[in-house]
Amino acid sequence: MQWCDLHTHSTASDGTDTPSQIVEKAVEMGLSAVALCDHDTISGLNEFLESAKDKCILAIPGAEFSVDYNGNELHLLGLFIPEESFGELSALMSAEVERKKKQKRELIEKLNKAGYKVDIDRILAAFPYGLFNRVPVAKQLVENGYVSSIEEAFNTLLSEDGGFYNPGDRITVWQMLEILNRVGAVPVLAHPLKSVSEGILREFLPFAKEKGLAGMECYYSEYDEATTQKAFSIADEFALLYSGGSDYHGDNKPHINLGTGTGKLRVPIDFALEIERESKKRIVAD
Repeated sequence: MQWCDLHTHSTASDGTDTPSQIVEKAVEMGLSAVALCDHDTISGLNEFLESAKDKCILAIPGAEFSVDYNGNELHLLGLFIPEESFGELSALMSAEVERKKKQKRELIEKLNKAGYKVDIDRILAAFPYGLFNRVPVAKQLVENGYVSSIEEAFNTLLSEDGGFYNPGDRITVWQMLEILNRVGAVPVLAHPLKSVSEGILREFLPFAKEKGLAGMECYYSEYDEATTQKAFSIADEFALLYSGGSDYHGDNKPHINLGTGTGKLRVPIDFALEIERESKKRIVAD
């Protein structure tokens, strides 16, 4: 049996492995395909694809986007982004990327002003592309003794009700689906049963399918067996392609391993090949 991992992150966003290291590790562990899906950016994809050229592995260019659905945060993967669309997608996402960079700078400024010391230069040294989430901020809050854990940081100082973090106006899921369809990527809903309730998911999917949603992540590191089976059942109900991935971040999520998640994850290569077939249909349709 051949396996793949369709959800990984690199130093282009909030992972600790470079794009080329993702490829090298995937090859070492015998994966047949791996997708790079950095948050809100495709800046690591050229290195990722170049490093895979002389290796026996299918390198899938992707990205993960945080989007809004009626006040709920969802995550969309764009898989098999055509190389010829990299420039267009970067241009379309530039405003959202700058908004998120500004959002994190303002968060750190507010924390420092209130006496919670967070070193932004140290964070930027670890994230050279300037894109990072709240995790490195939370880590410094733990290190400096303001909270006892990352979870506590997210539940208090870094929560939307904590007075410091303002999520702002996220791009809507409908806007993002339009963008992904326009550039020829295959939109896949990431870890939906982690993000929202089953009720909200069922409300959302009929409209999303009409707007071009093609697949749903059914195998995921943080799903138990019951959630996994529920995800497959919902995907079948709405005729969505199966996807699956570890959500690997390197040392930033040390309990999640590339390809195997927490140890039991196994994503069949057929998932990647079915999504690849869908991507080719979209190119032909264009």
